[in-house]
Amino acid sequence: MLSEPRSGRLAAWGNALLAGLVSPDDAALAIVGEDAVHRVEGLPGESAPVGLTLALGRLRTLGATGLRVALPASGHPLGLSGPPEFNARALEAEEAVVCFGAALGLVPEVYEVGPAGDVHAEVVWHVLPVREAPPADVPSLGEAERELAEALREATEVLSKLDVAASGPVAEAAIDAYRARAEHGREVLAPGYPPRAVRVLELARRVALLVSLAYGKGHGGAVSAGEMAARAEALRPVERTARRAQVAAYNSILEERERGAR
Repeated sequence: MLSEPRSGRLAAWGNALLAGLVSPDDAALAIVGEDAVHRVEGLPGESAPVGLTLALGRLRTLGATGLRVALPASGHPLGLSGPPEFNARALEAEEAVVCFGAALGLVPEVYEVGPAGDVHAEVVWHVLPVREAPPADVPSLGEAERELAEALREATEVLSKLDVAASGPVAEAAIDAYRARAEHGREVLAPGYPPRAVRVLELARRVALLVSLAYGKGHGGAVSAGEMAARAEALRPVERTARRAQVAAYNSILEERERGAR
């Protein structure tokens, strides 16, 4: 979860497009990012894969008024609502996008193509039917922000006791790379998102980075099986909280819309 999930880019810029805040070409360019190409397969009314621009327009005509992110993991169907086939595909990919207003979801499948030294990614989004029901375990933006701060404090205390706090040249290089990416693309979310969502997403990404570095430290100072189990126990809830916060940030534009309609 160190890099931005593709489902996050699709949902964020798709929402900006559906709200009329960006052009179709700009949205497609932002969604593709550093990948070579994205195609959408299984779209109702299309017998072959289509490009992102056409796909987003077709989703709008099918009734989609917004896009939500799901970031499920084993034992944690975060953002999913069924049916089992869609949930299984999303769990395998560890991410998905669910349409709001249309009973459709999209799951990415990534292919690496090209010769050694010039490998690039191509993405096919598979469109599948979804159940129109509340997504699983998605917090509000405010809840996610509070949970994230608390989980970070607790995990830092435990990891410090176990002597596995991220440090050393590998950790420093990863943190420097993260900062460079953050400075290179200050627009963390697409136009239309509230500033609080940007803040929560940035914090969730930093937390995810620290969790990844802690896992990558090997055994570190945790030499016994009990200490290694304690490390995993400390990291598991904070990693889950970071994923919940990412989903809350990406979905916040719809949360605000729903709150305003009450």
